Amino acid sequence: METGRKLFGTQRQVLFSFFLLGLVLVGAVELKRYSVVEEMEGNTFLTNLAKDLGLSQGDLSRRGIRVISKGNKLRLQLHQETGELFVNEKLDREELCGHAEPCMLYFQVLLESPLEFFQAELQVIDINDHSPQFLDREMLLTISESSAPGTTFPLKKAQDMDVGPNNIENYVLSPNSYFQVLTRKGSDGGKYPELVQDKALDREEEAELRLTLIAQDGGSPPRSGTAQVHIEVVDTNDNAPEFEQPLYRVQIPEDSPIGFLVVMVSAIDIDIGINAEISYSLFQASEDISKTFEINPMTGEIRLMDQLDFERIQSYEVNVEAKDTGSFAGKCTVLIQVLDVNDHAPELTMSALTTSIPENSHEIVVAVFSVSDLDSGENGKINCFIQDEHLPFLLKSPVENFYTLLTESPLDRETTAEYNITITVTDLGTPRLKTQHTITVLVSDVNDNAPTFTQSSYTLSVPENNSPALHIGSVSATDSDSGTNAQLTYSLLPPPHDPLPGLASLVSINADTGQLFALRALDYEALRAFEFRVRATDRGAPPLSGQARVRVRVLDANDNAPFVLHPLQNASAPCTELLPRAAQPGYLLTKVVAVDADAGQNAWLSFQLLQASEPGLFSVWAHSGEVRTARPPGERDAPRQRLLVLVRDNGQPPLSASVTLHVLLVDGFSQPHLPGPEAAAERAQADPLTGPLVVALASVSSLFLCWLLLFVALRLCGRSGRAALPGCPAPEGPFPGQLLDVSGAGTLAHSYQYEVCLTGDSGTGEFKFLKPFSPNLPPQSAGEETEGNVAVRNSFGFQ
Repeated sequence: METGRKLFGTQRQVLFSFFLLGLVLVGAVELKRYSVVEEMEGNTFLTNLAKDLGLSQGDLSRRGIRVISKGNKLRLQLHQETGELFVNEKLDREELCGHAEPCMLYFQVLLESPLEFFQAELQVIDINDHSPQFLDREMLLTISESSAPGTTFPLKKAQDMDVGPNNIENYVLSPNSYFQVLTRKGSDGGKYPELVQDKALDREEEAELRLTLIAQDGGSPPRSGTAQVHIEVVDTNDNAPEFEQPLYRVQIPEDSPIGFLVVMVSAIDIDIGINAEISYSLFQASEDISKTFEINPMTGEIRLMDQLDFERIQSYEVNVEAKDTGSFAGKCTVLIQVLDVNDHAPELTMSALTTSIPENSHEIVVAVFSVSDLDSGENGKINCFIQDEHLPFLLKSPVENFYTLLTESPLDRETTAEYNITITVTDLGTPRLKTQHTITVLVSDVNDNAPTFTQSSYTLSVPENNSPALHIGSVSATDSDSGTNAQLTYSLLPPPHDPLPGLASLVSINADTGQLFALRALDYEALRAFEFRVRATDRGAPPLSGQARVRVRVLDANDNAPFVLHPLQNASAPCTELLPRAAQPGYLLTKVVAVDADAGQNAWLSFQLLQASEPGLFSVWAHSGEVRTARPPGERDAPRQRLLVLVRDNGQPPLSASVTLHVLLVDGFSQPHLPGPEAAAERAQADPLTGPLVVALASVSSLFLCWLLLFVALRLCGRSGRAALPGCPAPEGPFPGQLLDVSGAGTLAHSYQYEVCLTGDSGTGEFKFLKPFSPNLPPQSAGEETEGNVAVRNSFGFQ
């Protein structure tokens, strides 16, 4: 029933607009009225529109007759040849109109050539197909035995979905000696029962009564519904609760939240004790009121249970009953007025539309449409205009809320081949709401425009190790012509001056859609980018074409694990670092140096100490790889320590490598303060092997360091020909490709060579990795950054 009411409200506004349009476009045309009884079967004959409109069968086929209704709901069916109009489906008056009477369905008859409207309405006549029903099948009344004859007691009314004479006519009470029922008419036109006491009650004689209340409608044959009235006779309670106000008036916006306090009613009872305890309840509440409001039985607060909708119900009349613990009750009425807020955007309904206009035509009707707004007052007033006022189109409004869109001047396709007309409809509410509708109008012409790409240059990206036939992107071209002249075919063109070998084996293009596909797996380390041109050709005569440049960038994937440069891992001669036992916390032991053949964040490395012989003695700096002491070495610490350092990149998923460090704790090596002679003598006496051991270790370490510096200087500084460092000679001879071999499962293996130069600065040796290259990689283009350059430093001062 609620859905029917909402549909009827919306339908009534829009169909009323169609009615006004019909009056303007047709002139003084008589309004056609028809009627049909609800629940009639589908395909029921309604009328012959050809006869009603004075048209012959030849006129019907020539002028193109059709029936238009709200939302294109095909409730009516028109026979195109005979003009006979049928009801297409079984109509339910209660679903369509609810309690509104009369129930009218508006529709229009449209003659397309020439354009002409006829307004018509169909009245759905109610039948008595619903019986009266009580919301509560049993009503409980508590009446004091001191109640005098003539006292009235309102009863809850029944509800009937039918209207008019088929609605509730009267109420009948089962025969008894104490009460009769009277049928009253309420302010809303409905009828409700009222119980009248005819005889004084005597609780000692009869403590309760059970009566049957019958609601009868006025249909033929009449229908009825029953409810039980249970009357309990109680001892005397001579004062009924009285409300402070018999009538409460409240205004509430329709967008009030659930739980909002609408009003608080209050009643008092001058009795004392249990007879003065009051409980509040909604009296004779309809289904809408019961679903929308609730009352606190103790405090009398009325709050929202459901969202309000001004467009459905504008006001509520809520009856509240205050009952004490005895037999008396007081009543008041709360009138709740729902205030409209601007919560509905305007609607635009298109009636007729022409999407193709020949050039050099003037004042051609492009569209006929109507606008409406479900809100009321200022919220329902509407303005309509074309968004771009410079377009050669104008709006005319023969009547309020109806518009025709026409060409203002002759169109020239050589200037503009397509118009996108945006019609904006705004209301005058606060805040203002708007609706936009875009109409595309084409102007016909010959093939005098070449295809144009949406971009002169496209840049696409594809991850390396991609699967074959991967869709990597699309190119798109437009042609301002129409029809066959605008149908495009895409093809690949290699660069004219620097053709890319094997382009056909790298990419392909869909000739119809412009989608580009990678034909085989690409490797970032072998091919970082390539470019080509694409051509779009139309199917006109003669055909015209346009071109665009496409550059494809291969994105690096994390397919190379980090490689440790220092310390070198040699199983036969492991690298051993010396740590003086006098070292303080933060002492730099060494630095782990690693590189990654990948680029970007895939080459960002972090360091982590995985395992140590003595937990807590060493720490590894996560970003620099420096291995430092976390605390001073103790006497109980073992002289030999083993550290396992993990190097992890920042790729997804991350790859890692590990390096093992061997540390030897020694006394008296690189100590900032040498011990005094007496302490040295005592130590020498205590341990005669300490001195020779220290001397031997220092000699071995010094020789190793000198040999390493000399070797690196001779091998690497000679290959700095392409480096930008002063004092380094050009490289001679081939650099061994096996210096750094980075490979992984599922990827292509490449040998990377790094040009290294050793320079001196204030007595500190520096390694500088100038530029990585691989025989498998193509030369880089000018201005392209070289990825993989690194600068590292170890514990001996190398960078």
